Amino acid sequence: MRLRKKWWARPELEESVFFVSDAKQLKGKWNEKFKNNNDIYLELGCGRGGFVSQAAVKYPNKNFVAVDLKDEVLVYVLRKIEEIEVENIRLTAMNIMGINEVFDKGEVKRIFINFCNPWPKERHKKRRLTHTKFLTYYKEFIEQGTQIWFKTDDDELFEESIEYFKESGFELKYLTRDLHNDDFEDNIVTEYEAKFTERGIKIKFLIAELL
Repeated sequence: MRLRKKWWARPELEESVFFVSDAKQLKGKWNEKFKNNNDIYLELGCGRGGFVSQAAVKYPNKNFVAVDLKDEVLVYVLRKIEEIEVENIRLTAMNIMGINEVFDKGEVKRIFINFCNPWPKERHKKRRLTHTKFLTYYKEFIEQGTQIWFKTDDDELFEESIEYFKESGFELKYLTRDLHNDDFEDNIVTEYEAKFTERGIKIKFLIAELL
């Protein structure tokens, strides 16, 4: 479903200290924006911010950069983080294909990809955020030992993503095809995750570490 254009969204975002209008200008300078040297965690495709807002509260000594394409989505994330009064989140609107131009090598310590579009058609699979094409972009700014945490409800996307990570020089440190019945204790439930679980859909999750 396409979002209706909300012309008021961008002005509201740009009035906030939490929004970064041109993320490329902060390459190598994100800690200056946060005014500390805490590790930076990146969420790709943050949706309405259920995950990143919870994560920022749970980990106050980490900095979070949340990325999505649409102002119409990010404005709701902004309202959520203003409501919970956290200071360790920054938002930016951009096409994730350009994410390698936003961070210096080693600037991001962890990447989260939660319930991204599965792009099931063969001709569209290169658009997946876990595809080897995108993993190549991420490897331009992450270092050995950096982890990508990936969650999905989609079986095919998950199984094929396992191969993408292996092909791209990542080691799988954790893998489950039924997260909510596993022993993983550090899970943050997203909006989609709650809906899928309620419908009896098993949540797939893995942690891939760059070798």
